[in-house]
Amino acid sequence: MTPRAARHPTVVEDGHVAVATAEGRLHVGRVETVVGLLGGPAWTITYSESQKRRYPDLDTDDEGLTVDVVDMINNMAVDAGFVESLRVLPDDPVEDRAVSPREGLFVGRLLDELETGLA
Repeated sequence: MTPRAARHPTVVEDGHVAVATAEGRLHVGRVETVVGLLGGPAWTITYSESQKRRYPDLDTDDEGLTVDVVDMINNMAVDAGFVESLRVLPDDPVEDRAVSPREGLFVGRLLDELETGLA
């Protein structure tokens, strides 16, 4: 596996989300903020009728399943490119924003994982 293809696990520890890297943990943000941005600690997997029509072979067996957001974070892994994208962003909110750019990027990735269902 090339370094670029390496997967880095995400973890929740002491109220914070981080990505485990060879250099140590890369701080993403507070778990409370990440969970809040997703609407709460649980996520129910759904598929729209248009998704089902457009992708008739889509496996929707997980529809209706409610997952724990923190469990999802603890079971995610991201590639080295995403780690580098996180690394260059501030982990503190900029100006009058409530969310840091790093938290925002991470939540976007987590949301993508949640919206595409469980593999």
